[in-house]
Amino acid sequence: MFIVDSHCHLDSLDYEKYHVDVADVVQKAYAQDVKHLLSVGVSLDSFEKAYPKLSQFNNISLACGVHPLNLADGPFDPDRLLRLARDPKVIAVGEIGLDYYYSHDDKPEQQRVFAEQIAIARELDKPIIVHSRAARADTIAFLQSEKANECGGVIHCFTENWEMAKAALDLGFYISVSGIITFKNAEELRDVIRKVPTDRLLVETDSPYLAPVPYRGKPNQPAYTKEVCAYVAVLKGCNVEDFAKITTENFEQLFKINVQSLRNNF
Repeated sequence: MFIVDSHCHLDSLDYEKYHVDVADVVQKAYAQDVKHLLSVGVSLDSFEKAYPKLSQFNNISLACGVHPLNLADGPFDPDRLLRLARDPKVIAVGEIGLDYYYSHDDKPEQQRVFAEQIAIARELDKPIIVHSRAARADTIAFLQSEKANECGGVIHCFTENWEMAKAALDLGFYISVSGIITFKNAEELRDVIRKVPTDRLLVETDSPYLAPVPYRGKPNQPAYTKEVCAYVAVLKGCNVEDFAKITTENFEQLFKINVQSLRNNF
C-alpha cells in the first residue's frame, strides 16, 4: 500500500522529545505505508532554514509560501518567493490563504499577499495549497478573481461547508482531509466529505497538529496519515487499499509528480 501525506510541517516536529531526526520521521511513516510526504512552508525564512535537511530525501517534496498568520514576520518579498519556488523540489506554492479567525485588522494585507502568491503560482504553473479560516466567501472570491483555476490547487485541512467545497470543486480544486474528520464533533464535515468525488480527495496530517483518533491530544506525525486514510475510506465506501491508491494518484495528478517511481531513502 502506498499512502501520501499531502500536508505536513516537518520543520515543526519535536526532534528532542518525539523524534531523532527527519529520517526517523520518514521511517516511522514508511512503516505505516505512508511513503511520500509533502512538507509545507509557512514563511520564507523557515523554508530556507529547513531546506538543506528536507531536500536530501527523495520521498519528501516541498511547498513554499507565506501563511496569512505569518505576515507579521516581515514584508512579503514576491521576488524571493519566485526564486525559491522555482526549485524542482518545490511542487507547490503554499501554504497561502486567508485567516480572519483571530483578527480582521490585516484583511487588506492578507488579501494582497494572497493575490500576489496566486499570481506567482500561475507564472510557475505550480498548484497552490490554500489555508482558509473564518474567510469562506473571500477565499473563493479571490480564487475566482485571481484565476487560480489556471494553476489549480487544494483546500487543505478542509473544515468548511458543502457550499465552499462545491465552489472549490467547480474551480478544479482538490479537497484535503485531516485528522479532524475522526473527531466526534465533526459530523457536518463527514457529511461534506461523503459528497466530494473520490477522485478529488487527498489525505493529510497537518502534523504536528490535529492528530487523528486514537492519537488525539498527542503530537501528530506523518505516520498517522494511515488512520485518516482508513477512516475516509469507510466514509467513501472503499477499502483502504483502493482509497490509498486513488488518493496517491490524485496527488500525482494535482502536483504533476510520479511519487510512486521515486527511490525511497532514509
